[in-house]
Order: sequence, then C-alpha cells, then structure tokens
Amino acid sequence: MLETARYEVDRRRRGTVVLTAGISLVAVFFIALYPSFQTADIDIDQMIEAWPPAMREAFGLVTLASIEGFLAVELYNFVWVIVLGLYFAYLAAGLIADDIEGDRMDLLCSLPVSRTRVLFEKFAALVVPILAVNVVVGSLVYAGTIAIGEPIGPLGLVMVHLLSIPYLLSCAAIGLIFSVRFNRGDVAKRAAIAAIFALYLLDSIAGSVEEISVVQSLTPSGYYDPTAILVQETYAIEDAAVLLVATAAVLVGARVLFVRRDL
Repeated sequence: MLETARYEVDRRRRGTVVLTAGISLVAVFFIALYPSFQTADIDIDQMIEAWPPAMREAFGLVTLASIEGFLAVELYNFVWVIVLGLYFAYLAAGLIADDIEGDRMDLLCSLPVSRTRVLFEKFAALVVPILAVNVVVGSLVYAGTIAIGEPIGPLGLVMVHLLSIPYLLSCAAIGLIFSVRFNRGDVAKRAAIAAIFALYLLDSIAGSVEEISVVQSLTPSGYYDPTAILVQETYAIEDAAVLLVATAAVLVGARVLFVRRDL
C-alpha cells in the first residue's frame, strides 16, 4: 500500500531538505533584522498609513511595531502566501504531466494499480514537504524570537502554520488540475504559477475595493490571512475548512479528467 506515495516522498527528499533549509535561512534573516528595525528612529506605522490600500492589502500591512506584525508581513505574507503557494502549485503541476511527457505514465498505468490511486498517492506525497517546512521553520521562529528577547506568541505561531496547510494544499490542487490537463510538464507548471499569481493579485485588488470584495471568496489567499492570525489573534477555522472542501472538490475534478483522458 502507498508504494507510489513512498516513492514520490523518497524522490523528493533532497528537494524537501533544500526547501526547508532555504526557508529557515530566510526566517533567521528576518528575525535577526527585527531588533535593528525596531530601534530605527522613524514612525513605521505612520508610514504604513501612507501606502496605497491595495499594497497594504497585498502584503497584510497592519503594523510593524511588534514581532508578530513584522513577521506576518516579511515572512508569512510573502514567503508562505506567495512563494510557497507558487512552489507547491508548481510541484503539483509536474506530478502527472512530467510522467506523461517522459513516457513513464504508460508503464505505471500498465501495472495492477488504478489511475485514481496513482493520482491521489502522488498528491498525498506533497503533504510531507508541507509538514516539514511548517514544523521546522515554526520551531526555528519560536526559538529565534526568544533568542532576540522578543518571544512570539506560541498559540498564534502554531495557528499560522497549522492553518497554512489547507492553503498550501489548495494551491497544490490547482497545480494538479493543470498536470492532468497538459501533456508537457513545463506548460502545466507555467500555467499553474500564472493561475496562483493571478488569484493572489485578484485577492489583493478585491480586498481594497469594497464593490468587488466578494471576489476574494474565489481565491485561496482570501481564506488565509497570517496578519489576522498573528496580530489580531483571529483564527478562522471555518476558512480552513472551506479550503479543505475546495481542495477535495478540485481533486475529484482532477481524478475525473485523468481517468477519462488518453495517455
């Protein structure tokens, strides 16, 4: 059981280590930067108010005066929402398309295993790097903020990482749709990146324009707000549930497309 999932996890082990190490270095950099940023002789929050609403919405700018607000903007709204969202969509977009392009999928599907199982196990393998980067970086952030004398709230830190999992899974599910739609991996990956980035921009614009704010409900990033979690201590569990349901629905759609298509 789960042979395909184990194979995918093993095949991506090095990539998971590199990803986790890279994000960890970014986190350490921002944590080390905060003390000098805090002592700067400028009113940061007043400067934020002068920024355009769309930019404040895009980067979750509420306050930089606390370690929670600083990391929400510099680390989580940028790295988690944008970089990791794009990365896991990109990774998922290659799950099927790369094997089809490399003529490996014909061989895999000739074995006594259903296409549904292949698809779901490949997707399930992405849970490992998602968990790894959250656990390792979350622990590092907590230890680092203690080391600089600005300990971050542990509950908010746990929740910002826990609630990011449905968000990253939803981004990966969007990438999977493109993976079963296209035969070439590079085309699927570019399409997935373009889709996630376009949805992020749509969310940012809709969040600053009241007349179209309802559009945010169509975007994954509209259901994950690191600033609200860390600064305002608002834990929207129902938003995470919506993302999980949406992810399941997209996976079902990807399964239908994959089962019906010719390889």
